[in-house]
Amino acid sequence: MLTAMSSPFGRILLVTGPAEFLAERTVHRAIDAVREESPEAEIAQVQAAGLGAGDLLALTGASLFSSCSALVVRGLEDLPDGVHDDLLSYAQEPSPDVACVLVHPGGNKGKGVLDKLRACAGVSEVKCVPPNAWELTAWVMAEVRQLGGSSTDDAAGFLVTAVGQDLRALAGAADQLISAATSADGQRQRVTIDLVREYFGGRAEVKGFDIADAAIEGRVALALEQLRWALGNSVAPVLITSAFASGLRSLARLQAAPPGLREADLAREVGAPPFRLRSLRRQLSGWEDAGLSAALLAVARADLDVKGGAGSTDHALEQMVLTIAQSRR
Repeated sequence: MLTAMSSPFGRILLVTGPAEFLAERTVHRAIDAVREESPEAEIAQVQAAGLGAGDLLALTGASLFSSCSALVVRGLEDLPDGVHDDLLSYAQEPSPDVACVLVHPGGNKGKGVLDKLRACAGVSEVKCVPPNAWELTAWVMAEVRQLGGSSTDDAAGFLVTAVGQDLRALAGAADQLISAATSADGQRQRVTIDLVREYFGGRAEVKGFDIADAAIEGRVALALEQLRWALGNSVAPVLITSAFASGLRSLARLQAAPPGLREADLAREVGAPPFRLRSLRRQLSGWEDAGLSAALLAVARADLDVKGGAGSTDHALEQMVLTIAQSRR
């Protein structure tokens, strides 16, 4: 990737991978770098499928109106065969007055020209691959740092729970939290879990996980109190059963994990962010295999009931909480 000190001109930036949000942000940053270095630069954005013979030469040639220009080509996988040679020839010797950005979503289509581009000295690649679920907490913390702030790992993890795994939504939430943590005189406080709860703690998904944690830890009165609040505030019952199933499955995977794994490897094995392992270890101390099996069965039964299997939804969820609490050792 281009560094802050390098010029975007005379090079090709290859943006690859399926994470559309990350790819588009990389393209926008590349365009910003062009405008910062040469505000008068012309910027053309085209779809690869629409390029014909000679078009690439015209788009990367000298401009009548500006000494510098930029070209963004999206959908590189659809580049017509007849244009491959033109692109590879240009990549061997990029114009010193042109910044070129090529966008490919990954996959096998167009991989041949992609591999040849990677071999060219003037090509830099940014791979835009979405983080795995257990990597999202670290991704949020890096996002906060990039915005000039800092965050505790539990705050970042709670944000993922509250907002979900959509990177665009997480980036927007991080930006909102940084603004909230910045005082009128520009001083920035660390983003804490209390701040995240203040802004995002009211979401239905969060309430489901709060109820599940309380029940799994044996705090029955609190779990029932939170459950009644959630039902009274129209939290979807399926979100509650889903949170219970997720929490118990994580416990089961932690219990079955091979001993001696490094923290990052264990997080991958369990499918949970590293910060979450601390609370899972604490919760697991109250469980044995038979109890976990009984608890998972109770969740499956409640999930069937709330989806229309039988009986009262409220009663089914309360019974699930009580059964899970009783299944602890």
